[in-house]
Amino acid sequence: MTNLKLKLVHLYPLFLNIYGDIGNVKVLQNRCEWRGIELEIQQLNVGDKLESGTDIFFIGGGQDRQQVEVSHELQKLKNLLTEEYNNNAVFLGICGGYQLMGEYYQPHDADRLEGISILDAYTEAGSTRFIGNVSAEIDYISEKNTLVGFENHSGLTYLRGDTTPMARVIVGNGNNGIDKTEGARSKNAFGTYLHGSFLPKNPHFADYMIKLALQKKYNDDIELEPLDDSIELKAHESVLNKAY
Repeated sequence: MTNLKLKLVHLYPLFLNIYGDIGNVKVLQNRCEWRGIELEIQQLNVGDKLESGTDIFFIGGGQDRQQVEVSHELQKLKNLLTEEYNNNAVFLGICGGYQLMGEYYQPHDADRLEGISILDAYTEAGSTRFIGNVSAEIDYISEKNTLVGFENHSGLTYLRGDTTPMARVIVGNGNNGIDKTEGARSKNAFGTYLHGSFLPKNPHFADYMIKLALQKKYNDDIELEPLDDSIELKAHESVLNKAY
């Protein structure tokens, strides 16, 4: 199949880009470009209009103050985002963005921040900050069964219903430091606490997102042209070894 095209919407990059999360968007952009896949990227900020038909949504992490404003803005888009989720659009949320993909985030001494509930999960502020390298296992990508990244959060996230862990923690704390889960998945929506940026050190997960997006748009299981990921996988193994 030729002339493949995808659309990515980067939600609120002016507010949620605290750990260079835009690097995740650049990875998707590059890996599409190297394969001749056209990726249209829209940066959606406060007051911008969102239209239907998006294939990939990305939302990064930020501090509590930025999350407050983004939470309010997301409520205006909740119905459309839920419709896109139900149409199998791919979502990736990092840290604060991940929390707002769930039902709510409850800070220590502030009002609850409402999420958009495409993940059946909720987050409450904890008393301990989880900081450090994380390694985790997955069982849904045949090319590689580990994910790595760097966590820095005090929010404690708990999953419910049909929402499943994105990964299982080998080393690190993950969602809450108790149940050994890291991140969340529901349909094609993923949330994670892994910064770093996340996708540069996990190229297999970036390709998984691209394949899901192509399948959603073209209703076909499209095989991606292999890329030389030797440098990326060295970075992956370096973090994996540090985590151990």
